[in-house]
Amino acid sequence: MQDVSTLVAQAREGRPRAVARLISLVEGASEQLREVMAALAPLAGNAYVVGITGSPGVGKSTSTSALVTAYRRQGKRVGVLAVDPSSPFSGGALLGDRVRMSEHASDAGVYIRSMATRGHLGGLAWAAPQAIRVLDAAGCDVVLVETVGVGQSEVEIASQADTSVVLLAPGMGDGIQAAKAGILEIGDVYVVNKADRDGADATARELNHMLGLGESRGPGDWRPPIVKTVAARGEGVDEVVEALEKHRAWMEEHGVLAERRLARASHEVETIAVTALRERIGDLHGDRRLSALAERIMAGELDPYRAADELVAGITEG
Repeated sequence: MQDVSTLVAQAREGRPRAVARLISLVEGASEQLREVMAALAPLAGNAYVVGITGSPGVGKSTSTSALVTAYRRQGKRVGVLAVDPSSPFSGGALLGDRVRMSEHASDAGVYIRSMATRGHLGGLAWAAPQAIRVLDAAGCDVVLVETVGVGQSEVEIASQADTSVVLLAPGMGDGIQAAKAGILEIGDVYVVNKADRDGADATARELNHMLGLGESRGPGDWRPPIVKTVAARGEGVDEVVEALEKHRAWMEEHGVLAERRLARASHEVETIAVTALRERIGDLHGDRRLSALAERIMAGELDPYRAADELVAGITEG
């Protein structure tokens, strides 16, 4: 058992080992998880959470690293949560995006953590919301969340970030993929990376056209900008940061930031409650109550929906 209050105090001081241990407690669903979350609750809520998503190969890790550099020039502490596919053998992060951000390894103002999805769909790890809270409470001004590059299942980032950045690249058919994946609805800022390649202007025009087709915005609504970058050379990155700050200012002015954070907290509570209920239902396998309901369904005395209602009622009352 670890002393949670000591770990939290050390994390606030910027000690990376303490931050790592807190996130490990979160990832491992430790029995101390509730204690950790209770200790962090009064300290979180200040970080600006930016989600970075896009298809494999568009340069998410390179763009994330370039954004870290830009924010560090502003003197801001930055946390990075890089979500990778899980190893089928160890369950750990498979790609290890920290390797591609090694230039920041010696910077005490940057904390980078790879997390495995562990089979969770949506481009994020199931423990991502709690890990974001750890980085927030540890004093990070900005938390960058890079999703796993899985194409059409990454839209969950919109429910976890204050601002969602969608990356595309020329020559990858990303325009069609964007429409299929639903990311035209989730992007707050669009970035056409690798803009030194042929077709970058065409990709930007196609994206702008598709955004216009799907628009139902009124006066004063946010219109997602399209920024072209060459992240590997740091070109256009300052313009991305400028777009992010404009979006943050717009959200604060119109009350959208508070609404998004309220929805995020509601979703997190719902997820925890549903998970707990599912675990309790799982404990019933082989239980006589479940078998009795199944027998009544087979006998035509009960339909599955009423049986489920009775099961949930029995669990919640118990």
